[in-house]
Amino acid sequence: MTPTGPHRRLLPSALAVTLSLTCLLPAHAAEVDGARIIAADQEPGNWMSHGRTYDEQRFSPLKAIDQGNVNQLGLAWSYKLDLDRGVEATPIVVDGVMYTTGPFSVVYALDARNGKLLWKYDPQSDRHRAGEACCDAVNRGVAVWQGKVYVGVLDGRLEAIDAKTGKRVWSVDTRSDDTRSYTITGAPRVVNGKVVIGNGGAEFGVRGYVTAYDAETGKQVWRFFTVPGDPKLPPENKAMQIAAKTWHGDAFVEQGGGGTAWDSFAYDPELNLLYIGVGNGSMWDPKWRSQAKGDNLFLSSIVAVNADTGEYAWHYQTTPGDAWDFTATQHMILAELPIEGRQRKVLMQAPKNGFFYVIDRQTGELLSAKNIVPVNWAKGVDLKTGRPIFNDEAAAYWKDGKRKLVTPAFWGAHDWHPMSYNPQTGLVYIPAHIMSAYYEHIPEAPKRHPFKSVYQLGLRTGMMPEGADGLLEMAKTWSGKLIAWDPVKQAPAWEVPYVTIFNGGTLSTAGNLVFEGSADGRVIAYAADSGKKLWESPAASGVMAAPISYSVDGEQYVTFMAGWGGAFSTFAGALSLRAGVQPFAQVLTYKLGGTAQLREPAPPADAPKPPPLTADAKTVAAGAALYDGNCSQCHGIHAVSGGVLPDLRKLTAEKHQMFLGILYGGRVPDGMPSFAERLKPDEVAQVHAYLIKRAHDLQQEGAVWQQFSAKPAAHTPLADNDTQE
Repeated sequence: MTPTGPHRRLLPSALAVTLSLTCLLPAHAAEVDGARIIAADQEPGNWMSHGRTYDEQRFSPLKAIDQGNVNQLGLAWSYKLDLDRGVEATPIVVDGVMYTTGPFSVVYALDARNGKLLWKYDPQSDRHRAGEACCDAVNRGVAVWQGKVYVGVLDGRLEAIDAKTGKRVWSVDTRSDDTRSYTITGAPRVVNGKVVIGNGGAEFGVRGYVTAYDAETGKQVWRFFTVPGDPKLPPENKAMQIAAKTWHGDAFVEQGGGGTAWDSFAYDPELNLLYIGVGNGSMWDPKWRSQAKGDNLFLSSIVAVNADTGEYAWHYQTTPGDAWDFTATQHMILAELPIEGRQRKVLMQAPKNGFFYVIDRQTGELLSAKNIVPVNWAKGVDLKTGRPIFNDEAAAYWKDGKRKLVTPAFWGAHDWHPMSYNPQTGLVYIPAHIMSAYYEHIPEAPKRHPFKSVYQLGLRTGMMPEGADGLLEMAKTWSGKLIAWDPVKQAPAWEVPYVTIFNGGTLSTAGNLVFEGSADGRVIAYAADSGKKLWESPAASGVMAAPISYSVDGEQYVTFMAGWGGAFSTFAGALSLRAGVQPFAQVLTYKLGGTAQLREPAPPADAPKPPPLTADAKTVAAGAALYDGNCSQCHGIHAVSGGVLPDLRKLTAEKHQMFLGILYGGRVPDGMPSFAERLKPDEVAQVHAYLIKRAHDLQQEGAVWQQFSAKPAAHTPLADNDTQE
């Protein structure tokens, strides 16, 4: 299959960089099928699917590395990725070959023994459209099936690559409407010969769906929409008949409705059910989306469908009528648990809204729910109805028009960072967030922005103080923790605090270990039963992705994908500085007795002296509003970058002179679009004036900014009796 439309020019035939090292690949590379994934425990040295197994438990049966020797881990090898931006991929390892991705969906095949590059495939994502991705140019990894590697490309393509040669086999544009801002950041799954992928874009106003494609040819097999379409038209199927009754008015048609399934799936081969995690609404404010009426199915829901046909089976909605970006796209785990005296086949999820759910995966019945961190938007979950008990006084910002401080907020108590389940301890290991944010209703119905790189939220949120002192105090209130959660008791078994949010996903192993990377640049191992810290090592950057473990030739390895970036470091740049790291993207693989040297980034350059501020206060204020409405999603609120994309307070004299040309010309390598159709020349001048003002603020507040990355007392060298951070 060949690409169509605007992608044809982006895909010349020689994009795969294939080295002579491909001779090291097995004769039948990535020969994986459903039977092999289902029987994954029989070959524990491989990691053949995103969560290792279809149940997504992220538990490794390997135990050569255990609690008694984990302190002997050393770096075995590292591989430097091409771009220093957010790294979120889970590597796949099959028969000694590692397949993983970096920023802008670049795929790497590495020798899992030593990290040598076998081939590299760059899909040449359309970087003019990178501004249509809400949360950096990230990618969460590939899938493999019968000799092919599958990757979702940021610009909306799904591609199949020959696992031995690194050459493209087929490509398909997954977008249902190319006038809307659809993207892909999630990892595909392959079930029964079908590649399943969802899309991102709810913040920009799209209609969500999940699509299954034939793994051999790329032909579309089925598509499941997650929210209804135009109420003037007949519903596409039974699911849309159910959903349509829960939406009101027709504003959502123009807005898109949202409900993008941008990350998590799980699969039960016995039931042949595929579980879809569905995202937030578009717009966020339910008054402007659906007249503040109805549950708005299937927003913020877990939906079970027949894996072969996409036919609806059941759903459970975690946040009816979602108004806070409380997605249910978070990692889902399938397991069997003893509940009320009998074994139950369950699905477990800790979505953004702060509750941990245990659901019967055959029927969708809610079995239990308990909050894992403090919440104020709900007083609990009614187990009879399965619905949250809303606390409107604290969180219903659209009802009285008052600004509300909601806990948790838009990055949730748990975001995309995968959790893991250890069947030996019976615990789920959750990278959790402690955070709050203000939400404020806009009194007049907002119009859809024609510019595709502008958020379409329909409210005000993310409000922060502009001064460094106020930002530092706010940053201190955003913290993280690793929670070992007992899903039967619905209670924590142990916890470890962290300095900020966006710490890495987790891996648990049969060696009684839990591995996790931290936002502040460490890789760590804890005892799975007690939480005692047993090992840590520097990672040279923040670690967000979940690690994996595999073995080759009888030797066990643990791999972390390191690289700071993503939504937190771009939009909330000031708060992410609390992590005190730089973006530096690399694959880090450890083994017992490893002696490789860690590569580290060069220190950041000092901020240049800014030009004089000649604009008046009115011009600067106008520029501030334009900046936060158009630029903050990438360069940070109030022009404070988290370091992944340029900090516009630190422009050189040359960049100041070129400012209009940069905004109108865009910066294709970084993915910045042209703002020529969005901002008039006088508005560009206002934004420029604001940035000059912020550059002077930075010069005056330098001492306070140094405190953002100051490590708290908890980060002392590891001692023998350390049990917590």
